[in-house]
Amino acid sequence: MNLEKIIAATFQEMAQGLETGSFGRRPKIALTGMGSEHGEVNSIAAAKMAAERGVDVYYIGTLEAPGVTTVHVANEDEGHKKMDEMLASHEVDGAVTMHYPFPIGVSTVGRVITPAKGKQMFVANTTGTSSTDRIEGMIKNTICGIITAKACGIAEPTVGILNVDGARQAEMALNKLKDGGYDFKWATSARADGGAVLRGNDVLLGTPDVMVMDSLTGNVMIKMLSSFTTGGTFESTGYGYGPGIGQGYENLVLIVSRASGAPLIANALEYAAQLVKGKVFEIAKAEYAAAEKAGLSKILAERKAAAAPAAAVEEVKAPPAEPCTASIPGVEVMDLEDAVKVLWKAGIYAESGMGCTGPIVMMAPANLEKSKELLKAAGYIS
Repeated sequence: MNLEKIIAATFQEMAQGLETGSFGRRPKIALTGMGSEHGEVNSIAAAKMAAERGVDVYYIGTLEAPGVTTVHVANEDEGHKKMDEMLASHEVDGAVTMHYPFPIGVSTVGRVITPAKGKQMFVANTTGTSSTDRIEGMIKNTICGIITAKACGIAEPTVGILNVDGARQAEMALNKLKDGGYDFKWATSARADGGAVLRGNDVLLGTPDVMVMDSLTGNVMIKMLSSFTTGGTFESTGYGYGPGIGQGYENLVLIVSRASGAPLIANALEYAAQLVKGKVFEIAKAEYAAAEKAGLSKILAERKAAAAPAAAVEEVKAPPAEPCTASIPGVEVMDLEDAVKVLWKAGIYAESGMGCTGPIVMMAPANLEKSKELLKAAGYIS
């Protein structure tokens, strides 16, 4: 950059500071504009919107707009290569793009506006893979979501887990992490039964600040929340699929979809700028250090060992049948039959079932408290 450009940039920052009350350097965010299902004009419109809101946008494509720096490229592949170069050289602080090959251990934290009350909610996570093990991935997604929410200014984000396969096991592991000293707050379901394992109603309401799930479910969830008013072909609301977060990963790349419309992409550019200002990777280092101190690696190792298949499956026969009118919720659906056999082995007749809040183990009322003790000792409930 020559002297004239440096002087011009300095005066521009001063003018922006007087206008906005903030004299810090504007975050520089790249946007790859080619490849959208809505055409490149959709992408440049988003870049212009974000620039008007105070983001220093570097548009990688063929079009130009006032207030936007265009980096000209011939095609989509060339655009992605240029984006990587600009990130590596720190010419930009972050980037928004339509696809990116994150390594295993890194996945993205989406951000939506929930329809019931217009509340913002972080969806942890939406693309990429935090772990090849579903439950371990959800545990890690929780930390990713907390990091991202804190970087966006929520000092004490509340956390809930969507009621999908693995939710109860993830909840138990996270409670161990919490008991070990990793400080976070559980959300409570808006439904009468409460609890931190949340229902579809809570998705619409935005009950937690961070809604945890596996990334495949998160991907479906964010697509629906982003485009439910448009018939699905144009993602109009929210902030997109979010930044790739993972332990030791410090490359700020946020994902939008080829179906994302200009308003959402503009929000994604703002989201990226907010993460830069919020020092997301400094927060990530602190959160991962706190989680490790609280026993994260040990908890994950114990969970993996418990999930390993037994060398031999013990044959357990059911005791004599009796009416089962009491029930215990909170057992993972994949563990339901094994939990029933724990009670059979102790001489308690039990059956599996599905209540309105999810899987349940049923037994006679006289055996309820003893059954809770046995299932808790076996690690099926907390």
